[in-house]
Amino acid sequence: MALTGIQIFKLLPKTNCKECGVPTCLAFAMNLASGKAELDSCPYVSDEAKEQLAEASAPPIRPVAVGKGVRAAKTGGETVMHRHEKTFYNPTLLAAVITSDTADKTVTAKLKQWNALQYERVGLNLRPELVALKDVNGDKDAFGKLAKKIAEASEFNLILMSDKIDVMKAGVAACAFKRPLIYAATAANAADFGALAKENDLPLAIKADSVDGLIALSDKLTGMGLKDLVLDPGSREIKKALEDEVAIRRAALKAGNRSLGFPTITFPCEMAANLDMEALIAGMMIAKYGGIVVLSDFTGESIFPLLLERLNIYTDPQRPMTVTEGIYEIGNPNENSPVLVTTNFALTYFIVSGEIEGSRVPSWLLVKNSEGLSVLTAWAAGKFAGDDVGAFIKKSGITGKVKHTEVIIPGYAAAIAGDMEEELPGWTITVGPREAAHIPAFLKARK
Repeated sequence: MALTGIQIFKLLPKTNCKECGVPTCLAFAMNLASGKAELDSCPYVSDEAKEQLAEASAPPIRPVAVGKGVRAAKTGGETVMHRHEKTFYNPTLLAAVITSDTADKTVTAKLKQWNALQYERVGLNLRPELVALKDVNGDKDAFGKLAKKIAEASEFNLILMSDKIDVMKAGVAACAFKRPLIYAATAANAADFGALAKENDLPLAIKADSVDGLIALSDKLTGMGLKDLVLDPGSREIKKALEDEVAIRRAALKAGNRSLGFPTITFPCEMAANLDMEALIAGMMIAKYGGIVVLSDFTGESIFPLLLERLNIYTDPQRPMTVTEGIYEIGNPNENSPVLVTTNFALTYFIVSGEIEGSRVPSWLLVKNSEGLSVLTAWAAGKFAGDDVGAFIKKSGITGKVKHTEVIIPGYAAAIAGDMEEELPGWTITVGPREAAHIPAFLKARK
């Protein structure tokens, strides 16, 4: 039976050394209890405590690190069936296939095209992470050469796909420094692939013809000392694939089945005849519950909506996205430029700043910490009150950047103008538009 956070805390050294990555042993104990940390992160826990904490410290779905460098990421580590119960932690990783017989020139062009698929959204860089190099002819030299090219010439990390051990060894030798995912160990080659993954400390995907088949294979490989596994139940029909994803997640979280307590990999590229249909299947798998989703190609029209879906699903519903409080310059403002103020809810900031930028009127935008609430919500909750906003403007440093004393407040917060005037004697408090879309016309009319 799993231990509670307090029970775990009693078995920890209580040094508060912070070497585990959190400030206190109690916080670490709570992370262990919720499956968000591993006991190995504590350098001072005793062997006796390790034995007692083995069950409690193991996440229900193990987080598996894939790749190295700027696109390194983790998959798995989830603790709930449904996002609204708490949150999802490690976003689904997106991959596209390159076959081992692809010409160098074509590979170079694809990598350049795929690398350009990066999008700024609410201050985040959204982009795919993986290239799945698929062996199609058993040519180990060609496979290794192409793996080396992808690893060295791009930011992408790799999935190495082959059922031949000599081909896989060539691929691993060429790009082990990028920590590729080996795909896939089966009942026929588990011993050889398991030994290769263990020797090189690499994550290993396992493939069976059913969920039940995965259990025996998982037990065999974990018995060899492997920890970082990724599961493929082999289903390539849409309905069955979805059923298997749900069954694996439920078995790990609800039934405590350690054999299935790993992230999964799915292949929309093998379930559809065109990329549009692949994207639809991928969207389903991102929601439930693919750890890695493999497409036949990346294009802007397919990858952008998937990246947005992923962002929405893996944003913590209990913690609003925010930007840092402070002064933001938009369009090289000067001492005569208008000053506007808003809250630090990320969506509000990016909408308002975008409209200001679109107006082509250089401006100063003051962003006040409102605990991630939008303007109207923050005002109603007392986190965007006139006296607080006034005090923020005084301490923000904007008076050293402009020679006028006028600030424009959101129209929905017009009620705070009186309190701001008391807090900022001598200032002019101008009520701006209610809707961000009206900001450009408002600013242009003031020129």
